[in-house]
Amino acid sequence: MFFIYKFIIVHAATIFDVTKNMLIFHTKIKQGAFMSSKMVGQVLKLFISKSGVSERVERDAVALDELGVVEDKFYNKNIQRSVLIASIESYNLIKNYGLEMPFGYLGENILLDYNPYALEVGTKLKIGSATLEISQHCTICNHLAVIDVKIPTLLKNDRGIFAKVISDGEIKNGDKVYMAEL
Repeated sequence: MFFIYKFIIVHAATIFDVTKNMLIFHTKIKQGAFMSSKMVGQVLKLFISKSGVSERVERDAVALDELGVVEDKFYNKNIQRSVLIASIESYNLIKNYGLEMPFGYLGENILLDYNPYALEVGTKLKIGSATLEISQHCTICNHLAVIDVKIPTLLKNDRGIFAKVISDGEIKNGDKVYMAEL
């Protein structure tokens, strides 16, 4: 009887220890620990959308939490689409066709000097003190045709990419962008 009791206690303690370690490991991954990273670019500009204002509002820094970009009109609307990241390459593409489009017009929250459009869903980016996870590719919006009807066609696969916030933080102009790897 003593042997059975000791066996149950030892195995219960082992299961508890394994479960506890898995929880600690999961928490550390969520917080961004255990990641090596490779610098891939830099933040050029930051924007938020304000209700009642048609143009994006440029900021020097933005705060993010698991519900999205704080103070943005899309905050807590759709967590999978809470942060829109665009590349300067999209604006350069438009410019190469002799068209002008102001920064922020793509609806981005974050404009990078790096092209993230080929990143797979699930890829994690560390920007400033926040960690983002690519959640889906952005589709073209018809409002882009207001400047020129060619723009939606030109930017078919180059408008932007959506991310959700994995760990809260602040992003500032000039922050480095790191591709996080487990």
